[in-house]
Amino acid sequence: MRHRRPLALVCVSAALLSACGVLPGEGGGRHTVTVWLMRNSASADFLRRFTADFERTHKDIRLDIRIQDWTGIVDKVQTALKSDSVDAPDVIEVGNTQVPQYVEDGRLTDLTLESMRDWGKEHWLPGLAEPGSDDSRQYGIPWYAANRVVIYRKDLFRKAGITAPPKTRAQWLADTEKLDSGGDQGIYLAGQDWYTLSGFIWDEGGDLAQETDAQWKGALDSPAALRGMDFYRQLQSLGKGPVDADEEHPPQAQVFAGGQVAQIVAVPGLAQSIVQENPELKDEIGYFPVPGLTADHPGAVFTGGSDLVVPQNTDRPYDATAVVGALTGAKWDTDLARTMNYVPNKTTLAGAVAGEEGVAAMAAGAARGRATPHTPDWPAVEADNPIKGYMTKVLDGADPRTEARRASHRITELLAPDFG
Repeated sequence: MRHRRPLALVCVSAALLSACGVLPGEGGGRHTVTVWLMRNSASADFLRRFTADFERTHKDIRLDIRIQDWTGIVDKVQTALKSDSVDAPDVIEVGNTQVPQYVEDGRLTDLTLESMRDWGKEHWLPGLAEPGSDDSRQYGIPWYAANRVVIYRKDLFRKAGITAPPKTRAQWLADTEKLDSGGDQGIYLAGQDWYTLSGFIWDEGGDLAQETDAQWKGALDSPAALRGMDFYRQLQSLGKGPVDADEEHPPQAQVFAGGQVAQIVAVPGLAQSIVQENPELKDEIGYFPVPGLTADHPGAVFTGGSDLVVPQNTDRPYDATAVVGALTGAKWDTDLARTMNYVPNKTTLAGAVAGEEGVAAMAAGAARGRATPHTPDWPAVEADNPIKGYMTKVLDGADPRTEARRASHRITELLAPDFG
C-alpha cells in the first residue's frame, strides 16, 4: 500500500537529498518514479534524451513515463489522487487551469519552499504560476506555455502600405481599416472568440469574474469589461467573421488559407495547417504580439499550457520532486521550448526562442499572460458559456450593458449555485 505523506515537504530539493537522509542507491537498486505526461506535450526524442540524462545523474531513480490522453483526463487524475495502488503516478502533467480542481480536495503536495528557494518562482509566467497556487501555496509548477498572437499576411500588409506591425490597439484598428478594402478582409475574427475578448478585458483592468467576500461573481458588466467588449466589436467588424460561432466553426485556419484574409488571432502553430491548405502562403506569413493599449508592452492574452504536480499520496516525494525540478529547470525547459515551439516557463528564458518569429511573438505576449478566474468551479462556466451568447448579442446590436448584466448574473449562478 502507498503511504500518505504530509502535505508540505520540508526538505525536497534534489541537491539536499543527502541532508534529508535519502542517499543515492539507498535501499539497493533504483526506485521507480511514475510520470504521467500528456500526448504530444513532448516529442519521443525529447523524452528519450531527458530520461537518459536524468537517470545518469540520479542513479537511484528509474523513470517510467506514461503518456495520457486529454479526453477524460480530469476524472482519471482525480481517481489517481485517491489511489493506494503502486501504479499510481508520482508526477502528473495537468493543464494550468485544471490545478484548482485538484487542489480543492487537498490531494496535492505543497511545493512552495522549493518554488521560492530553488526554482526561480519570481520569474515564472503569471498565466502558469497563478492557477497553480492557492492561498499563497504553490502546488502546480509551470512547465510550458502557449498563447495567441496575430498571424498576418505580409503581402497584404505591403499592398496596404503598412511597413511594420502595429504596437498599440489604436494603431491596430487603423491598420486593419486600411487592410479591409479592395475585397480583402482586414481581419477574420469569429464573434464568439471569448479567449481573445478576455485579453482585451484584462488590458482594460477588468475580468470575467471577481471574488468578493469569498464569493465569485460575474464581472462582464464592469466599465472596464465593457470597454474591452467595445474594442472587440470594433475590431470584429473589420472582417466577415460569423457573429454566432467561435474560431473553430469554421476552422479559421481554413478561412485564412482560402481567402484574402489579412489577419487572424491564433497560436503560431496554426500556421502549419494554413500552409498545408495553401502552400503558396509559406513565405508570406508573419507574426506579432497582440497589441496593447500603449506601445510599452503587448496586450494581455490568455495563457494555456501545463503545470507539473506531485500527488500527496506518492511514496516517493523526494524523487518525484527531483523529476519536477529537472523538467522545469532552465536546461530541459529550454530544450522542450525549442523542440516543441513552446514558450519557456520563465520570462528570463524568452531569449531561447528568439530565433523563431512565431514563438518569439508568443513569448512577448506570455510575459503579460493571464488565466481564467482562479476557482475550481470555472469549468461549469465554460461548459455553459454565457460569454459566447453575450458576445453574439452585442455584435448583433443589442445593448451591451443589458446583455453584460445578464451574462454576469449567469456566471455568478454557475460559480455560486446558492446565489439568489
